[in-house]
Amino acid sequence: MHSGTETASMTPIDETSQMTSERRPVAPGSRETVFTVADAGVTYSGKLALADVSLEIYRNHVTAFIGPSGCGKSTFIRCFNRMNDLIPGAAVLGKVLYQDEDLYGKNVDPVQVRRLIGMVFQKPNPFVKSIYENVAYGPRVLGMKKDLDERVERSLRQAALWDEVKDRLKSSGLGLSGGQQQRLCIARALAVEPDVLLMDEPCSALDPIATAKIEDLMHELKQDYTIVIVTHNLQQAARVADMTAFFSVKLREDGGRTGILVEYDETNTIFTRPKDERTEGYVTGRFG
Repeated sequence: MHSGTETASMTPIDETSQMTSERRPVAPGSRETVFTVADAGVTYSGKLALADVSLEIYRNHVTAFIGPSGCGKSTFIRCFNRMNDLIPGAAVLGKVLYQDEDLYGKNVDPVQVRRLIGMVFQKPNPFVKSIYENVAYGPRVLGMKKDLDERVERSLRQAALWDEVKDRLKSSGLGLSGGQQQRLCIARALAVEPDVLLMDEPCSALDPIATAKIEDLMHELKQDYTIVIVTHNLQQAARVADMTAFFSVKLREDGGRTGILVEYDETNTIFTRPKDERTEGYVTGRFG
């Protein structure tokens, strides 16, 4: 068991070998494994919230987690960058390997993990700073100060935001529209050169036009990054994901609910030829 209160102080994951040399496009149709999850689960104050999850996440793929509310999708995605460590009473079970290294090993620095594996949250959360400083903040903290202007521009271009904000970089990020704020948060995550981008319901607070821009952006970003997304929007999963995992819930003896992985496969298979009747019931709208 990995305690959520564990404080690791060992050598960080090496930046050069794990980032620049490993973050590379792979041939179409190939499957290079980035994460290997074996018998993973999460408990909150001893209560099992998620159980027995095993799957692999592939490089330069978009992988979607779908399922009804309370099935553990967001809990699970937070296992990949140790965000559950920040929740009092949370503990992660099983193995979560990143490039064959145990993310919860005692030698692993959680701060370095979160640099390599960035996250964009459900609600846009720009800092109370200028657009420029929102993007520059992470690199500054990490000592990545060389060519900062170029880094900020590159990140904003990657997030498809540069042309909309290049003439007002000193203006507050809070003055942007909701969709622009979310793309600013994506640029902020990209500025520290992650390997993986986690996105927890990134479009749930956005209008359809802004949602379409984020989805287009995901298609572009997967050429250089591995993307994992939680979404309640089945149409969105069908549009953007290469692989899809369907989660559901089972009732515990104490009346609580535990999230379980029901089926994981290529997205087209999940939506057109699911192997489990529970998956078919969910994707066809019969329950959920």
